[in-house]
Amino acid sequence: MTDIVYYTASTLNGFLADASHSLDWLFSVDNAGAPDIAAFMDTTGVFVEGAATYEWVLRAENLMAEPRKWQQFYGDKPTYVFTSRKLPIPAGADVRLVNGPVTSALADIKAAAGDKDVWIVGGGDLAGQFLDAGALNELIISFAPAALTGGAPLLPRSVGPERLKLRSAQQHGQFAMLRYEVLATGGAA
Repeated sequence: MTDIVYYTASTLNGFLADASHSLDWLFSVDNAGAPDIAAFMDTTGVFVEGAATYEWVLRAENLMAEPRKWQQFYGDKPTYVFTSRKLPIPAGADVRLVNGPVTSALADIKAAAGDKDVWIVGGGDLAGQFLDAGALNELIISFAPAALTGGAPLLPRSVGPERLKLRSAQQHGQFAMLRYEVLATGGAA
């Protein structure tokens, strides 16, 4: 069964990126013992991102000038980018630009994932849209020992405890990884 998973890193006070959409705060954290992203990627068949996340990756990794690097990050897996604009796509990358509500692309995204999971890479509002649609199955959040005064929020929604069930809490070096199952509205497991 294909699950839709929002897997991200956050500051202690719930920001994904700073006010300039930068992740510099994250890369300044000692990553010794950090979660094994490669193992998670093996379970993933499709990536989903918002335009700000996608554009940050393009800039940070210089992917338009060095498109061969795309494979290091995404391999041959499709990436759905939700945007209202025409965005550049690195040569050879399987990037599918989507405009509209997540529900309109959900069937295509799940079909492209096959028997693997869908990874919502970011941002928080996009993950919130999947949550609003009842399509988000799991949250995996690696909290880092950092705080920002503002920026892109982790999940800009009101979500009560009846919607989330803690499945695990682990230390990975300087990161605290929490895994939550997303429950149906009002449900308990």
